Amino acid sequence: MKENVIKDKSFAFALRIVKMFQFLQSGKKEFVLSKQLLRSGTAIGALVREAEQAESKADFIHKMAIAQKEANETDYWIELLFQSGYLEESSYKSIISDVIELKKLLASILLTSKGNHYGKK
Repeated sequence: MKENVIKDKSFAFALRIVKMFQFLQSGKKEFVLSKQLLRSGTAIGALVREAEQAESKADFIHKMAIAQKEANETDYWIELLFQSGYLEESSYKSIISDVIELKKLLASILLTSKGNHYGKK
């Protein structure tokens, strides 16, 4: 079976987000920002999975674009949690590098997909 890097990485990232959510809720007693992080951080992988079954190339592009927006939002929540003192620097650096990698992968997929789809006449 062919390896799907974005699918694998977005799922692994979602697991990290779930664990971070659990830590923030139980260890830091932070309930509002962590819920936002959980929602956006796990949505990335869910949208990538949805895109696998897209009805058309345009639908695939749309779902991946929403995944990219969720990755951007997740980046925001991680930054906010770090700047407000809920995340230690080591945890922040580790997870932010993962979200940056996902954003780059999604941008590349979208660029290629849009070029293939809209470049054809």
